[in-house]
Amino acid sequence: MNKLKKVIIPASFIALSIALYSCSKSSTEDTTVTPSTGTATTGVSITSVVKSKYMSAVTISTSDNSITLKSNGTPDHVSPYWGTGAALYETPYTGQNLNPGKIATQNYSMTLPTNPTEASTKEATVLGPIGMALNGVPIYNDREGGNVPVDSGVLSAFDRAGAHPGPSNTYHYHCTGDFTGNDNANLIGFLRDGFPIYARKDADGTYPSNLDANGGHVGTTADFSTPIYHYHASNTAYLGSRFYLLKTGSYFGTKGTFTN
Repeated sequence: MNKLKKVIIPASFIALSIALYSCSKSSTEDTTVTPSTGTATTGVSITSVVKSKYMSAVTISTSDNSITLKSNGTPDHVSPYWGTGAALYETPYTGQNLNPGKIATQNYSMTLPTNPTEASTKEATVLGPIGMALNGVPIYNDREGGNVPVDSGVLSAFDRAGAHPGPSNTYHYHCTGDFTGNDNANLIGFLRDGFPIYARKDADGTYPSNLDANGGHVGTTADFSTPIYHYHASNTAYLGSRFYLLKTGSYFGTKGTFTN
């Protein structure tokens, strides 16, 4: 992997970066709901796929009705947010404006239903973790501190993985990137409602054209031979950048817990 040229960050940009260093979970979860769209096949077990696809850094335990995933939240790929001297450190790319955070170990635990089903009402995703990538890093939606959309200033802080650290050095993904899935059909992880999230393409190599308001549809995938509801990352470059949002809108199913 070629190292990218390190850039000197003006003080004005550092101040802006600090002001934007505000990803956090809201103290009260939003329960905004939207009408149901479409019909999903119910009763599809996700247990075997979860066990086979999550990396060894994620500890998995199961019961009759739920799956618990535990991780320390650190990625398995390079990032400037590891800090100089770390084995997986890389210099910032040209134009990147790092926020003051870094990658640090956490104590995450996420519970999923073993057989996710469609919720009768759709709960809006909120600030904080809405899912977990296969390497144990949290997935966030398109919002930042203050529950406002990610803007160009925040975009400039993302590393090549479409990620950055928030308060308490909680590293997390907002977008597709060079390591999890982008212009392909890769399984990226699972959201808290138990439904899988894929990159921008379907298994046949095409971009899905029938996604609902929650960013998903029902169908087979490389991992599920029985049709299951699954999410896709957006196929629209966000604010004209190189990044594609992982999730907007609401959960299709009923979310499980995510603690740290």
